Amino acid sequence: MLLVVTYSAAARTALRNLCRRHDDVVVRRFGRAALVEPTVYAAFLALRLRESHRGEVQIERTEPFNEYVALDAPVREAAVAYANRDSKSTPYAAFAAGTTHPAPDAMRGTEL
Repeated sequence: MLLVVTYSAAARTALRNLCRRHDDVVVRRFGRAALVEPTVYAAFLALRLRESHRGEVQIERTEPFNEYVALDAPVREAAVAYANRDSKSTPYAAFAAGTTHPAPDAMRGTEL
């Protein structure tokens, strides 16, 4: 998919209009940004928007996130365990201390 991000009011208005006129290529809209289909037509529309608003529009190619390929099992298991913890106010660092769950500092320094 393509992620189109706007950085000015005029560019946001143009993105909103683009999304309304061409809703068949829009996957999801987020206000200042939109995900559009990975088609040549959607890329054309995004490029046209960027050309009209120069540096106020950014276009990025995205790919779906597959946690089973990108992450090791301990990280996925830690996310599940932390989401299901008994005390919702416990920060992750305290939750992971003394367990086999990965430490937050170790995860921060590791790229996907």
